[in-house]
Amino acid sequence: MTGSSPRDIALFTALISSLAVAVIVCGVSLIFRGTVNWIETGFVFVLSFLVAWLIYYKALQRFIYDKIKLIFRNMHAMRVERDAFKLDMNKDVLGDVNKKVVNWAEDRMAEIKDLREKENFRKEFIGNVAHELKTPIFSIQGYILTLLEGALEDPNFNRKFLKKAAKSVERMTMIVEDLDTITRFESGTMSLDLEKTDLTELTREVMESRDREAEAKDIQVKFNKNYDRPVYAKADAFRISQVLTNLITNAINYGKKGGTVTVSFFDLEEQILVEVEDDGPGIDPVHLPRLFERFYRVDKSRSRHQGGTGLGLAICKHIMEAHRQTFNVRSEVGKGSVFSFTLAKA
Repeated sequence: MTGSSPRDIALFTALISSLAVAVIVCGVSLIFRGTVNWIETGFVFVLSFLVAWLIYYKALQRFIYDKIKLIFRNMHAMRVERDAFKLDMNKDVLGDVNKKVVNWAEDRMAEIKDLREKENFRKEFIGNVAHELKTPIFSIQGYILTLLEGALEDPNFNRKFLKKAAKSVERMTMIVEDLDTITRFESGTMSLDLEKTDLTELTREVMESRDREAEAKDIQVKFNKNYDRPVYAKADAFRISQVLTNLITNAINYGKKGGTVTVSFFDLEEQILVEVEDDGPGIDPVHLPRLFERFYRVDKSRSRHQGGTGLGLAICKHIMEAHRQTFNVRSEVGKGSVFSFTLAKA
């Protein structure tokens, strides 16, 4: 009877019971009368069948309903809906309940997995924030203690130490500001000022602002070709300037000495594809999936030495998501990296 409904089970059981009663009536009739009254036997069979079916059906319904209600209460805890325990006793109730329990268990396992991932991310994030803030805080503390212990009166050290403390404060401010920017993007409170923007002019301004860093490493920052016409896109000029600044600065910082950083624009009919390419050491594929996470660094010691907050690429990703566009990276060890993003044409 696997997969049968309570009604089917009750019908089958009632049929067996009524047949047994009919056989008994026939036997009694033969013993005491020597003959069988088939009309009387048929009446007893029908009556016993109806009574037995009603009793079995109600008993099964009550038993199954109570047991399943208990299961559902445990499943839904305090979030039980009014119609949660309505059962169609004409169907395969146990099979239906089994399916619901399996689905419920799968949902709970998925929730638990998601919660564990979020918990691990939270722990890692808090650890990273503490680690990033610890360095400038300890530096400031050391400089101030040195000044208080007598260096404040020494003109050869007081100004020097105050400048170093100010630099550490500046780094802390950058971290806090970047965290605030990411939080505003994630909460949806950051609004964009979308307007017709000339990407060539915007990129040229960013290139000029990075001239000193590029010259220090003898790196040439250039376009892939001569753009004699504007390349217009619908974008927030300030935010896209942030993205370009971060990508070009990273390409300079991690590029090889005497190398090249190239910015290219490609027409994709309804979009403009922007690429920032360097010929540096490249990034190992194992790091690419986590590259846009907050505070994630490929080479932690070298990255911190180069400066920055470790939040630049995460901010870039949020900016492009706010524009409803894509932000990607491809890289090959020993051959360099290419960061790209799209923007809607103006």
